[in-house]
Amino acid sequence: MVGSMRVLHFFKTYYPDTFGGVERTIHAIAKGSIAHGIETDVLSLSSDPVANSQILDGHRAQKAKLDFEFASTGFSRDAFKAFSDLSRQADIVHYHFPWPFMDLVHLLKPPGKPTLVTYHSDIVKQKTLLRAYTPLMHRFLSSVDRVVATSDNYVKTSAVLQRYENKLDIIPIGLDEADYPRAPKALAEQWQSQFKRPFFLFVGVLRYYKGIQFLVEAAKGLAADIVILGEGPMEVQLKAQVSELGLQNIHFLGKRSDLDKAALLELCTALVFPSHLRSEAFGLSLVEAAMFGKPMISCEIGTGTSFVNRHGITGIVVPPGDAKALHQAMQALLTDSGRTHAYGHNARQHYTDKLRSSLMVERYNTLYRKLAASSR
Repeated sequence: MVGSMRVLHFFKTYYPDTFGGVERTIHAIAKGSIAHGIETDVLSLSSDPVANSQILDGHRAQKAKLDFEFASTGFSRDAFKAFSDLSRQADIVHYHFPWPFMDLVHLLKPPGKPTLVTYHSDIVKQKTLLRAYTPLMHRFLSSVDRVVATSDNYVKTSAVLQRYENKLDIIPIGLDEADYPRAPKALAEQWQSQFKRPFFLFVGVLRYYKGIQFLVEAAKGLAADIVILGEGPMEVQLKAQVSELGLQNIHFLGKRSDLDKAALLELCTALVFPSHLRSEAFGLSLVEAAMFGKPMISCEIGTGTSFVNRHGITGIVVPPGDAKALHQAMQALLTDSGRTHAYGHNARQHYTDKLRSSLMVERYNTLYRKLAASSR
């Protein structure tokens, strides 16, 4: 083990308040870094900072009081002092973009330590606010030491990232198989008895950019079920669409346990991931499918989804927002078992070669040590 070091991660939300894709990435880095002699603090905002500050898997989840939110951005007066105190103790400060308030904290309270930012996504939805925010964003990105993108695919389609090519690293997001216990046989049999014919699985929050409305349309005339695992703001609208189309082969399961998810991943024909907008920057559900050796169907949106799901190798990539193409892709996997099996085998190999958490952690820790050495 190399000598000890302390890293501070800074992002708007973290466990136990929320546990989305960025939070899961931070958690995997923090948990995996212990073996590299690195201690981790994660600073985020919370409406109840006392109750939600805790030790999690060997690292400290620290909270500052959330004052208010505007345009998906949390603000906090307490965060300035908390960030200042924690960055003094840190050797490296690791930011997670986008979060405009974070840029402000960094510029008003410079940590005086080596800094890097993982650039998870362009700002896609808030176009009007983006124009006002752009000068602050570029001041922030210009001032950090390194910028990390999560895939080469995303760099090629992001005008923002291309501006910082001279200080860019690419580190794909990885997941740890140890965090995914396999479902007991009885649970798998229980789900198998509920879904007796082949089914395609969607896993995720039901958000505007997930393209589930196109998946619903694609279900018409399909001799298979579509199982939707997750909940979210689009749920009522999607159920109304299913009812209007008179579909019997779409099943909304809501939120379920990790063991239920594992059972459904093992049983499904393939994971279908119809996200049609660039807000979907990587797609951890695709990584989960690859880990389980499952073929994938996704859309070409110029992001990391096509790094995880490689067309014609691990699955099928179709044009975004194209229900007919989604239907044809599902039909192809239903009717060609040899192709389906080959895609699943390749997906598992791709996970082993490129998408394991340990690979991601190793790359980040190498970068931390380089930054620390150059600052000395």
